Amino acid sequence: MILELPLLVFLVMTAAGAILAKDLISAVFILGTYSFTLALVWALLGAVDVAFVEAVVGAGLATVFFLLTLSTASEKDTQIRRSAIPWTALIGLPIVAILLLYGAADLPAFGDPGSPASTHISPIYLEGSVAQTKTPNVVTAILMDYRSLDTLIETVVIFTAGIACALIYGKGSA
Repeated sequence: MILELPLLVFLVMTAAGAILAKDLISAVFILGTYSFTLALVWALLGAVDVAFVEAVVGAGLATVFFLLTLSTASEKDTQIRRSAIPWTALIGLPIVAILLLYGAADLPAFGDPGSPASTHISPIYLEGSVAQTKTPNVVTAILMDYRSLDTLIETVVIFTAGIACALIYGKGSA
């Protein structure tokens, strides 16, 4: 709890800073900081694989691609022009936030050994992974056997995003 609260406060501050930034270059650097902080939060929560992807894709590649894109824009195009906030957003977003907090109250506590995931799913993975998948590493068995379709779709999404970026940047050099 000593590290989580300051990181989460910093996360909210960087998100607000990206929204309030006056130019796109500042917003990109602040978003890179946001992504790196989020990667630290994921690592602190024990989701090292998610932290690694957030650090590489969010803090690394996205920041580089945004900066490359902004390097081709004129200086007047990098200034942010703000319009009035719609009244539906001012009313709807707090309602959604309250509903999410209300729903989060029903979630099991973090690390609760009596949670449904710990009592129903985890024992199947831990007890049967070697016999069912012939893989001694449980994490590999989960990612590549039990959740292989999910992993494949995530890989396809990242590959498609990479191809789209390559096509966008290829057009500018022709």
